[in-house]
Amino acid sequence: MIDEKTIEKWLLDEDMLLEIKFDENADYHFIVEFPKENVMDIVKPKQKDCIIIGCATQVSPEHTNLMIQADSKTKRDFLLDLNFGLNNFLVDYELQVNDDILQQFIITDQIFEDGLTKDAFIRTLKRVFKSKLHCIWLIDKKFSDFSFSSTKNEMQI
Repeated sequence: MIDEKTIEKWLLDEDMLLEIKFDENADYHFIVEFPKENVMDIVKPKQKDCIIIGCATQVSPEHTNLMIQADSKTKRDFLLDLNFGLNNFLVDYELQVNDDILQQFIITDQIFEDGLTKDAFIRTLKRVFKSKLHCIWLIDKKFSDFSFSSTKNEMQI
């Protein structure tokens, strides 16, 4: 049994717990802040012997606008690089894509009862966060370059 009080204590010890959320599909559901100003969920699904750590991120309108302006090859290459990169983090993820434009991404990982230690818990939080950071950095890298090169080309005309 994955003890709710143990998880809650770890979250309180590390000053991460924001709220306890009611979830009819879960034995417990914590909203946490890790690191500062990044909200994540810790969920213990009913009748499962694991906890799920997840982070959902909506792509900013500024980034979406840059993606819309990019050519088809840049958009496809970005999505392929994003999939390869996330796969290397060994996390589960879901990309919400519309017309080759990333709208939202959800990154999750799970820890099973027999592997749950405070160390594994914190390392999983870090891996999920670093996966999110990878997505944001890749968006900046792929599409800020696009924005810069577009401005540069316009100046040369």
